[in-house]
Amino acid sequence: MHDVLDPRDIVPDEAEQLAHSGYAVGDLEQQAREAAAASDLPRLASIAQTLAGLERDSDWAYDEPGDEDALLALAGTVEKTAYAPSELPGRIRGAWLGRAVGNTMGKPIEGLTRREVETYLRAAGQWPQTGYIKLLDPLPAGVERLHPSAPTASAGSFTEVPRDDDIDWTILGLNLLETHGRGLTTEHIAAEWLGRMPFTQIYTAERAAYRNLISGLQAPATATEANPYREWIGALIRGDIFGYVNPGDPAEAARLALVDARLSHTANGVYGEMWAAALLAAAFATDSAREALGTALRVVPARSRLAEALRGVVELFDGGASSEEALDWVDETLGHYSWVHTIHNAALISIGLLWGRDFAGAVAIAISGGRDTDSTAATVGSAYGALHGDQAVPAELVGTTHEHVRSDVRGYDHITIDELAERTLRLVPGRAE
Repeated sequence: MHDVLDPRDIVPDEAEQLAHSGYAVGDLEQQAREAAAASDLPRLASIAQTLAGLERDSDWAYDEPGDEDALLALAGTVEKTAYAPSELPGRIRGAWLGRAVGNTMGKPIEGLTRREVETYLRAAGQWPQTGYIKLLDPLPAGVERLHPSAPTASAGSFTEVPRDDDIDWTILGLNLLETHGRGLTTEHIAAEWLGRMPFTQIYTAERAAYRNLISGLQAPATATEANPYREWIGALIRGDIFGYVNPGDPAEAARLALVDARLSHTANGVYGEMWAAALLAAAFATDSAREALGTALRVVPARSRLAEALRGVVELFDGGASSEEALDWVDETLGHYSWVHTIHNAALISIGLLWGRDFAGAVAIAISGGRDTDSTAATVGSAYGALHGDQAVPAELVGTTHEHVRSDVRGYDHITIDELAERTLRLVPGRAE
C-alpha cells in the first residue's frame, strides 16, 4: 500500500494528488488504477508521462504558493507573545507527555473510518473514549481489520510508550536542534534521516524523499520526484518540536518547520508543518485553544485549501455548532482526500482542541473522526499539554507505561519523557543551563 518503489501505487496516487490540486486529470486516475490492477507497467509509464505534462486549470479557486521567501514573510508577520517562565517546564513536559499518551490512545485504530472507529470503540466499551483501547478478538461486525500495531499498542500490551513515527520524528527533531542549533539546514536534516532513521520505519512522503536522497537528489527535488504523498500529513507530525523550543514565537517555529518540511513536502504539506509548529509555539503563551489556533492560522496562506478548512472549523465553533456537526462537516466537505492527507486531519486536530473540555475529551474527539487517529491524537495531546501543563494529562494514563519511550531513532530507544523534556527546555532561548 502506497509503495514508493512500485509504479502500481505511485502513478494512480499521483493522478489523485493532481486531481485534488486543480489539474484536469479527467479519467487518467481510473486508467491508472486499471493499469495497476493489471500490472501493465508500460501503460503506467505512459500515463505518468501524460500526468507530468498537465497544467493546472486557470480558473482554480485557490492560490497555494511555493515561494519560500513569501512563506517566511507571511510567518514573519506573527508577533511574539510573552509566556510565563515559571510555567514553561511543566508545559514542555506536558507537551511531551500529551504527545505520547495521545498517540497511544489512537494507535490501534489508525486508518479506520469514522463509522468504523465508533463501531469498534462501542464494542470495546470506550464510547466515549477515556483511555487506551483494548484489543478485541473477534473484531466487531463492520470492522475488517485494525492497524498492524494494535497487538502491541492496545491496553495491557505495553510497558513503555509504543514505538511510533509520530514520536520518532519529535525525538529526531530534538537531536537535530541539539546538534545544529538554529542554523539548522535541510541538508543537515537529510543527513540525519539517513544516519538515524530506518527506511522501513518511515512512510509515504518521507519514504519517497529518503529514496530520492539515496538516488542522489537534493531538496527541493526530493519532495517532488515520484512523490504523490507530498501534501499528506507526514510533515505536520514533524512540526511540534519547533514549537516546543520557541514558546511564544510562532514565526521562528514556522521558519524552522519550513526548513524541515521542504525535504519531503510541498504546498499544503509544508503549510501543515508550519501550522503545527506555530500552534505549539502559541500554546505555551496562552491557555486558550481558540487563541492558539487563531495565531497558527496566520502562517498559512489565506487562499490555500488548508486555510479554508481551518477557517471552516473555527467558524463552526464560533457559530455554536456541536463537535458532531463539525465532524459531519469534515466528512461532507473534505472526505474526498486520502485518510492520511494534511487537510482534513488538521481540521480534526482543530476540532479536538476547540470542543474538548479536558485532555481525554479533546483527544477522543479527534480520534472519533477516524483517519490518521494516532497522528491527530498525538498533536492534540501535545497542544493540550502545552496549553495546560503536565498536570492536565491524566495520571492514570501516564502510570508507569509512559515514562520511557521505545524509539527507532538511533541512540534514543528507552529514553525517558523527563529527559526529553529537560533537554528540550535547555534549547529555549535564555533557558540554557
